[in-house]
Amino acid sequence: MGKIYPSLTFEHKEAVDQAKSALRALITEKQCAPLMLRFAFHSAATFDVKTTTGGPFGTMRHKAEQNHGANVGLDVAVEMLEPIKQQFPLVSYGDIYMMAGIVAVESTGGPEITFHPGRPDMDAPPEEGRLPLPNFGHEQLRNVFVNTMGLTDQDIVALSGGHTLGSTHKDRSGFDGPWTSNPMVFDNSYFTELLAGEKVGLVQLPSDKALLADPGFRPLVEKFAADQQAFFQAFAESFLKLSELGFADFNN
Repeated sequence: MGKIYPSLTFEHKEAVDQAKSALRALITEKQCAPLMLRFAFHSAATFDVKTTTGGPFGTMRHKAEQNHGANVGLDVAVEMLEPIKQQFPLVSYGDIYMMAGIVAVESTGGPEITFHPGRPDMDAPPEEGRLPLPNFGHEQLRNVFVNTMGLTDQDIVALSGGHTLGSTHKDRSGFDGPWTSNPMVFDNSYFTELLAGEKVGLVQLPSDKALLADPGFRPLVEKFAADQQAFFQAFAESFLKLSELGFADFNN
């Protein structure tokens, strides 16, 4: 039992490798890893397991999706990635968008993440309102991640650890400031800071604090705070699942 991935030509595989190298150069030069990780997450996390709509299929290239309230500022990422798409036409938007998130993690000290190319590009953007919001608690997290996307509690906590990169912005979430003292390094400090309590200059959203209040989430927070390698392994596995929502069929 396993997933069946699309068969790619040698030229297509080579283009994927070259596109990933181009993404690494872009993200390193522009220092935009936090933006690209957020962009990849927002691109994939619209998947609805019940209707098999949304997901990591390149629809963020459409203005209609960029204009969703949760996607403020992501039009910048679309514009930055468009030249890479034009340079490598064999590689789909969906693949480029997911690789951008992977490179963002890997280039800032995070784990290597498995990537299977071959996503088709869809034309219909998902409806608005599928992404988790920062000012809600554990019930919303489970509703979005588990009930809608089909993920698990561990996926929720591991993927939340991506907040180790970047900062909140008033115009996007109503909050302002980074989660960690070094928001350009991917490590487990999101969890150590969360357990340490609120600090001047650092941000904890209601959705972050929910990870401490919920008895299913907190042991995972404590585990990842104590063991960075455990977090890295869990994040790599969870991001792979996120990046493949609705992609490839199961071979029964």
